[in-house]
Amino acid sequence: MGATAWSLPLMPETHIHAEISLNACRGDHSLENRPMESPCLIYGTVLLLGYLLGAIPFGFLVAKAKGVNILKVGSGNVGATNVRRTVGRRAGLCVFFLDAAKGILAASLPDWHWIFGRVSGNTLPLAMVGLLGAVIGHSFSIFLKFRGGKGVSVVVGGIFAAMPNLLILGAITWVAVFSTTRFVSLASLCFCLTLPLCSYVFAYPPAANGLVLAMVIIVFIRHLPNIRRLLNGTEYRFDLERYPTPTDGKE
Repeated sequence: MGATAWSLPLMPETHIHAEISLNACRGDHSLENRPMESPCLIYGTVLLLGYLLGAIPFGFLVAKAKGVNILKVGSGNVGATNVRRTVGRRAGLCVFFLDAAKGILAASLPDWHWIFGRVSGNTLPLAMVGLLGAVIGHSFSIFLKFRGGKGVSVVVGGIFAAMPNLLILGAITWVAVFSTTRFVSLASLCFCLTLPLCSYVFAYPPAANGLVLAMVIIVFIRHLPNIRRLLNGTEYRFDLERYPTPTDGKE
């Protein structure tokens, strides 16, 4: 009798503790009315969708529409800079904005409620997962046998959508470096360097800071040939008045 009497009051309390523990585990990424209940499935789906968005080779398609195989001219890169050099200014600007749009869409994936439902709490790390996927897809596109661009335009679009204050500081850095050196690659690298530093200063969530750093590392890896040419003094210097032929310079 004594043992039974003491066991009965513990059951409701145990249930309450279990419910509290479940809610605590959800953290900032608790899900409401969500078709996907598994956080791993959600993050994996966002990463995959981001990759597929980023993998759309707009540089290749725009150049192809002009009768140019961008993979065989200039640096062979499908980014906006190589398109501008080998196809023309308008084509280059078009590719830049299309690639930036990929970043915007990828960083906005947590807002796709018809797929994921509604995410409560801080969605920035999830947005950065989508953007990371887009940078990987742009750099290693499945549609181009894992060739691609260098990711800067995609990063610009994604940061504009998710961390606009970082974009302002990064843009100031880009303009300052480019106006003094005329090196697009160096300006882009300096732009990317400011992002994780400013993200830390502005006290964004650690997970988001880490993902921004991962994107910057990918951009730097993709720019290794440019870094070597910068160190050797052979990097192409941008000239507003001159449009190089497809054999001139490297991006």
